[in-house]
Amino acid sequence: MNEGEVRERAFAMPITSPAFPPGPYRFVNREYFIITYRTDPEALQAVIPAPLKMTQPLVKYEFIRMPDSTGFGDYTETGQVIPVSFGREQGGYVHAMYLDDEAPIAGGRELWGFPKKLASPSLRVEKDTLLGVLRYGSVPVAVATMGFKHRALPHDKIRASLTTANFLLKIIPHVDGKPRICELVRYFCEDITIHGAWEGPAGLELFQHALAPVAALPVLEVLSGVHIVSDLTLGLGSVVHDYLKR
Repeated sequence: MNEGEVRERAFAMPITSPAFPPGPYRFVNREYFIITYRTDPEALQAVIPAPLKMTQPLVKYEFIRMPDSTGFGDYTETGQVIPVSFGREQGGYVHAMYLDDEAPIAGGRELWGFPKKLASPSLRVEKDTLLGVLRYGSVPVAVATMGFKHRALPHDKIRASLTTANFLLKIIPHVDGKPRICELVRYFCEDITIHGAWEGPAGLELFQHALAPVAALPVLEVLSGVHIVSDLTLGLGSVVHDYLKR
């Protein structure tokens, strides 16, 4: 390859067979299980990067099942999203994510800056219970439960919650080990269709793990559990703050 061919073909690594294809990335029958809980405000404040600001001492623990996604295939992920503000804009800061497929790990980290690590999350219905479990290796790290489809929720309310801004801290190191990119990124979910949304009694247990520290934001009180099935497009991001710009 000459230099021009390298520039034309360069999208992701490896150049001859990238780990993920170019977008857009469409998700069909994407299934959310979201538990909102109250946590320690000091612990929460310590992990929110400025200029984002904490709005309430709340965390949304999410399990997401994705059986049909363009380019990324069939996978499951889980993690914590923190309600924040950016100036006057309200949104969610994606604090940590754990998933079971290499392509969306690579794509999520390289394109948007999703804080993704390899683990073993699962989301399924077990008798009358919606069950989400995260294992890091063989160790259980998070267990979430909810009564299955107890009460239907209005779709317009759920659609509004899925269209709010999402924020990420994208960090890519230079070859000398120093940061080459350190940016606050904003993205939105687009073209959303809600197939169903429900609430019910919910519970969440988080367990200490050195490399999957979800329990560092402890559960003080579970406030709600929501189950959503939708189609959507994951929009590409924009940089809203550059930490390396002088």
